[in-house]
Amino acid sequence: MYPPAPVNRSERVHDADVAIRQTDSDAALARLSAVRKGYLNDRFISSLLPRAHLQPLRPPLINIGTYVRSEAIDRLVEQWLELSTAEGQLCQIVSLGAGSDTRFWRLMDGPRKEQIGAYFELDFPDVTLKKAMAIRNPKSGLSTILGHSELDLGGQALHSSRYHLLPCDLRNPPADIFPGLFKEYLSPALPTLLLFECVLVYMSPEASSNLIQWFVDFFSPSTRTPSPGTLGCTVYEMFGLEDAFGQVMMNNLRARNVSLPGAKPYSSLESLPTRFLRHGFTSAKALTLRNIKSDYIEPSELERISSLEMLDEVEELNLVLEHYAITWGVKTSVSAATMSPWIEWGLRPVEQLAEIA
Repeated sequence: MYPPAPVNRSERVHDADVAIRQTDSDAALARLSAVRKGYLNDRFISSLLPRAHLQPLRPPLINIGTYVRSEAIDRLVEQWLELSTAEGQLCQIVSLGAGSDTRFWRLMDGPRKEQIGAYFELDFPDVTLKKAMAIRNPKSGLSTILGHSELDLGGQALHSSRYHLLPCDLRNPPADIFPGLFKEYLSPALPTLLLFECVLVYMSPEASSNLIQWFVDFFSPSTRTPSPGTLGCTVYEMFGLEDAFGQVMMNNLRARNVSLPGAKPYSSLESLPTRFLRHGFTSAKALTLRNIKSDYIEPSELERISSLEMLDEVEELNLVLEHYAITWGVKTSVSAATMSPWIEWGLRPVEQLAEIA
């Protein structure tokens, strides 16, 4: 969420993938901090972090940014489940670059757990190996919620009746890896939501485009599936890094041997929905985290989080939130586009929420 501090040259990590994987640890530690300070509820995050009780708290700016990001994506996922329920269908969720995310367990601990037909998490093999070990650790409590599970691929993959942890490098051609990876677990007939949280920005535009196109093709009408499920997609990442603030962020990341090739095509908020529209999505929209905080979170909730910590860097917070965005898009069949309830999927401003209530 917050531009990382520069490091000494002697401390630079030369393996770019190690540096990218470290960003997941940063995000997990930020979430742990937000939970401990009362911004978020997540009783599972500590199970995926070593020595969680010894980890230091993050500054208020990071805690608030983590809260806004999580709150917005939670609402998108919850609304997807609500629409699936209204349609009388189970749904699928595919989290790409899932890292230490706890969403599956939080959903299984909630009221709509029966609505999920299948949940997939994909990441680097060493990431999935560590996560599988944490899940199978009896002390974590994660396996209790998961139920019976089986390891595969030398412990890098894990399967249960609804949850699938799959190892892969998302930069590789998806047509070469996905058919064998998903096997028969992923159904083209069910409404399916893709989650990308700070993933595509680390990939080349060509690789991320190929990734999205594979899912578009998979959920297109075919002789096997004449009426495929609706495809939804959510992306959270930084953008518009050409200004002074963005250059500082880029320089600090370069000091950690991290580059952001996926950010270059998206210099403005208006450019973000084109990521989906060029692939034939029915609709797409993007909001900065600052937009979301000011117009999409209820005043009572904003008052609650403002009471948790003293924040002195208000201008700096706004600047950071202006450089992160959540984009969502939905692709449904052309014949149903004008009447499909899926077209209404998305974040709603506080005024609309009040009207619905």
